[in-house]
Amino acid sequence: MHRSSFAVALAAALIAFCPTLPRAENEAGSSVAGWQHADSMATLVSSLDAWLDAQLDWPRREVAPRVRLVSKWQAAARQGATASFQRGRLRGLYDPDRSEILLVHPWDPRKAVDVAVLLHELTHHRQAPHHWYCPAAQELPAYRLQERWLWEQGHSLDVNWVAVVLDAGCTPRDIHPE
Repeated sequence: MHRSSFAVALAAALIAFCPTLPRAENEAGSSVAGWQHADSMATLVSSLDAWLDAQLDWPRREVAPRVRLVSKWQAAARQGATASFQRGRLRGLYDPDRSEILLVHPWDPRKAVDVAVLLHELTHHRQAPHHWYCPAAQELPAYRLQERWLWEQGHSLDVNWVAVVLDAGCTPRDIHPE
């Protein structure tokens, strides 16, 4: 089997074994968190951290990350391997060297889909002290948590799971179609 065929088969298998959450079982509002009532970024981060505490074995870090709202140009200039994309648009990124989360304008703390981007980046903040084969390997768990949180809020995540799984496999970037 050629490497490109193998990579596609592997991605399909990983997606099959890690299916997305079924919408039919959604109990929207069943876990309404304090995020909806947060009056500051610190309160919002604390609320999301409390949700992550219940979901993860990775402990909360002693120091919360700095969170900044930036333009898409500022984010693109700092873009690394742990950036969040939705519909191909850069929405946020985590800089582990600075312990800093950049959220890309427009970002609204009253919208669950925007807050989910912050949650995704907070996941990266927790992942940072741990070893990863490559930075992209962090993406699948972060997107799965983002998906679960959105599902609990009655929303879904629009992401290309095949691309996420392929990237998370940390394969060399020399796969070409035949």
